[in-house]
Amino acid sequence: MACFIVFEGGDGSGKSTQVRSLLRRMRRRGIKVMQTHEPGGTPLGQSLRRLLKSGDPMTPTSELMLFEAARAQLVQDVIRPFLAQGGVVIADRFTSSTLTYQGYGRGLDRELIERLNREATGGLEPDLTVLLDLPVEAALARKNGGRADNFDDAPVDFHRRIRRGYSALAAADPEGWLVL
Repeated sequence: MACFIVFEGGDGSGKSTQVRSLLRRMRRRGIKVMQTHEPGGTPLGQSLRRLLKSGDPMTPTSELMLFEAARAQLVQDVIRPFLAQGGVVIADRFTSSTLTYQGYGRGLDRELIERLNREATGGLEPDLTVLLDLPVEAALARKNGGRADNFDDAPVDFHRRIRRGYSALAAADPEGWLVL
């Protein structure tokens, strides 16, 4: 019963909470399930996560390449092998995050991002993407209790572009997305 479910949404939308909740429910039912998050999930991914969250200035293109490197390692070392064993993978972010944050948010070429996403994943697509859609102001208010990173310091308009990007992606694939 291999299945790949991705939770997406802006910062503070509740993705991590919902991922943990679904993970617990599935485990209680005896389903072989694991959680991943981006960037991270492998030693290389964790190192890149620390770098990306450090607050050190970097160009949008540098940021994009680091996310893609972390993703390529995660897909090869963790996600594909677990799916091949018939497991369920629940991911806290995947390729849509890169399209929204680096494409819609940072203004990088979305076609380039899509090509890099395909290369990093070997074409792996989620069976279902769950978008937790929360108004930007509410999400940022929720997030304010957490640790700040490069994205938290971004202006509100950046977060609005991300939300619009997620809405556009969900509208383009209504069969593959569930918007809550």
